[in-house]
Amino acid sequence: MGKVRGALLGKRCPGPLTPVLRPQVALAVALDLRTFLRLRPSAEGRVSVSLPGVGFGRSWDTPDLQALRGRIAADFDESKSPSVEQLDALREFAGIAAGASAPESLATLAFLYMCLAISAKYGDVPSMDILVCSELPMGAGLGSSAAYAVCMAAALLMVCGAISCPLQEGEPTARWTEEELTLINSWAFRGEQVIHGNPSGVDNAVGTWGGALRYQAGKITPLKRVPTLRILLTNTKVPRSTKVLVAGVKEKILKFPAIMNPVLDSIGAISQECQNVLEAMPENPSPEHYPVLEEFFDINQHHLNVLGVGHPSLDRLCQVTASHSLHSKLTGAGGGGCGITLLPPGQYSPSGIFFFLTTLGRVGVRFGSRGIPASLGLALEGWVGCVPALPGTVGCSV
Repeated sequence: MGKVRGALLGKRCPGPLTPVLRPQVALAVALDLRTFLRLRPSAEGRVSVSLPGVGFGRSWDTPDLQALRGRIAADFDESKSPSVEQLDALREFAGIAAGASAPESLATLAFLYMCLAISAKYGDVPSMDILVCSELPMGAGLGSSAAYAVCMAAALLMVCGAISCPLQEGEPTARWTEEELTLINSWAFRGEQVIHGNPSGVDNAVGTWGGALRYQAGKITPLKRVPTLRILLTNTKVPRSTKVLVAGVKEKILKFPAIMNPVLDSIGAISQECQNVLEAMPENPSPEHYPVLEEFFDINQHHLNVLGVGHPSLDRLCQVTASHSLHSKLTGAGGGGCGITLLPPGQYSPSGIFFFLTTLGRVGVRFGSRGIPASLGLALEGWVGCVPALPGTVGCSV
C-alpha cells in the first residue's frame, strides 16, 4: 500500500436551519477551503490518527480493533445508522465519557465507527498512520466535520478495496466514479451521524460532489451550472451550539406559529429565488444579478435575526462590510461562527477583520499526488508521525 492523500471542501448554506425545522428549500455551496488526509502504511501493527490542528493523536493495536469489531459488527452497513449499543462500546473502548462533545472525542468515535464498519464489510484495514489537517476552522458552521468524514470514508474504502484508486500515471488529481462517490457519501453520512446525531446529509453531500446542492424534505439534488462567486468568509470566533440554536428556534415556532412559520416560508422562497439567479448567471450574465443576490443576503440576514440565531458579532460584521458597500449574512447555524460577504467582480476585501478570501462552487472529494499545502505542512513540524508531505505523496482531499 502506498501513501494516500486527499482533500475535501467545506460548505456554506444560504438558508441555515430551515431544512431541520420545516420542508423548505435550502441551498448549500462548496467552498474552496479544503481538508486534507494523508494515509501511509505502518509496520508496527498499529493504526494511528493525528489531527494536529486540535492537538490530538491516538493509536490502537490492530488486534484490539479486530476484537472490538467482532463484538459489535453484526449490524454494520452503510444503509444503517450507528446504534446506541455500538456507540457505547466505542466510547468504552476509547475511554470517552458519555456526552463528551470535544472535537477530538467526536473525531475519534467517527473514525472508529467507520474503520470498524467498513473493514467488517470489505476487508481488514492494514496497519497505517493517518494524518488529517484542514484549511477550515472547526466549529464555525462550515462543514469541517463532514469534510473529515468524507476524507476518512474515501481513504478507508480505498485501502479496504471497496473503491478503486482513480489516479492514472502522470495525473496530479482524479475523481472517483459516480457509483464510488455515492458509496463514499453513504459512509460519510454515517460518520456525520456519529458526530451530530441527526444531520441532514447536506454537508457530506457537498463535500463529496462539490458544486451547489438543493435540499428539500430530505431530498438532495445538484444544481445546474452555477457561477464561481467570490466571497469574504469571516470567522467571528464566537463558539455556539447548533443543537441549542435549533432548539431555540423550535421553541419560538411552537410559541408563535402564526408569526414564525411565514418567516420560514419566506426563507424558503429566498432559497428558491437564489437558485433561479445562480443557474441563470452562467448562461445569461447580467449586471443586475449581483444586486439581486445582495438584496437576498440582506433580507435573509434579517429573517435569521427574527428566528433568534443572530449574534452581536455578526451584526457588527454586517455594519463593517456595509460601510464598504458590501452585503453580509451569517452561515451555518448562526449564533456566532462565520459570516459570508458577497464580493462583486473586481472588488477586494476590507481590512481590519479576520477573514478568508475564497470562492464558491468548487469540486468535491478527489484523489491526488500533490503534497499537503506548505501553509498547513509547516504547522505539522514537531509532531510524531506528522510531517509535511513530500513530492509524490498521494491521498484524498475534500
